[in-house]
Amino acid sequence: MRIFPTDQIAEKVEMYHRLAVQWRAVFNETGLMLDRTTVEAWLSEIPAPHTDTNVRDAGWVKAVGIDGSRISIALSLGFPADGFKSALTADIEQVLTERAEVESCVVSVDWKVAAHKVQGKLSPLPGVKNIIAVASGKGGVGKSTTSVNLALALAGEGASVGLLDADIYGPSQPRMMGISGRPDSHDGKTVEPKVNHGIQTMSIGYLIEEDTPMVWRGPMATGALQQLITETNWKGLDYLIVDMPPGTGDIQLTLAQKVPLSGAIIVTTPQDIALLDARKGLKMFEKVNVSVLGVVENMSTHICSNCGHEEPIFGAGGGQKMADDYKVRLLGQIPLDIRIREQTDSGKPTMITDPESSPAQAYRNIALRAAADLASQEKNRKIDLPKIVIQNT
Repeated sequence: MRIFPTDQIAEKVEMYHRLAVQWRAVFNETGLMLDRTTVEAWLSEIPAPHTDTNVRDAGWVKAVGIDGSRISIALSLGFPADGFKSALTADIEQVLTERAEVESCVVSVDWKVAAHKVQGKLSPLPGVKNIIAVASGKGGVGKSTTSVNLALALAGEGASVGLLDADIYGPSQPRMMGISGRPDSHDGKTVEPKVNHGIQTMSIGYLIEEDTPMVWRGPMATGALQQLITETNWKGLDYLIVDMPPGTGDIQLTLAQKVPLSGAIIVTTPQDIALLDARKGLKMFEKVNVSVLGVVENMSTHICSNCGHEEPIFGAGGGQKMADDYKVRLLGQIPLDIRIREQTDSGKPTMITDPESSPAQAYRNIALRAAADLASQEKNRKIDLPKIVIQNT
């Protein structure tokens, strides 16, 4: 029998103690070594912001690194996340470090917007990854105001965003965006978008006086719209938000059939008459195989400017019922608030004037929910196909 000196025995005891601590740190309650499967199971318990699923099932987990009891996680999102990625990082790190098996956790979050599938055999528009139509069945439901603020919300999260005013007969975006003057043309064939608040914009309103009526028949109007879309030099857009005119006529049908749309958002108010027309708009997109990202219920409640009392003067639950009937998301509800109207009329919409207000937060949530839903859909592979040129040598 070999007898070790006392000091060597003490060293070995200390070594075995350190090994025991390390092994306990890398084993979970089931006796299995800490691995990616275990970490992803924990991530499945954490909600993925702006979606109806969790971090794992959302497909955000890009990489998992494990070094003993230390974990590193890389997440990659398919929609802009500059405004909330720090909070998401902190939440995940806190939840995982509360596990007995985890000594430390470091999370990194990045994002990249991809081009997504469009209807039919249409090809993507040069310089634009995704075109999202914002539509309604009737006028006066706040579609243009919603379009402006959704575009600004996406830009605020870091995306490159454009805004097209497709209402040829009643353009309103120049005033809402605080832009005037004619767009520039460097080659006499195409035009440069007008830019304000970080948004690239185009509207027939830049080409005519504000009080000049467009007395055009349908074919002339649809031709003008197609020119605005295809002859504008959009520059590297993640999203082009199209503010559509109300109804389901020539212009709307042209957009739905000939413009490569990645998705559509339906705006309605709670009352039954508005919902009837909004349903027609939704069905139009379904018939041409354009994905409906969800429904926005505008003017859902009235907020008194004197006392702050909130009341659903136009009814309640209409937007949710429509979303349930057609199995799409209710993206959010916007109150009838005088500040929204005043800010938009002044050319400084809510997302610019009062970005921390409750209406601004509602617009931000709606924009991110729609973008997250789009990110989960099939990507458009046409945009990645190489161009092949055959030359005689």
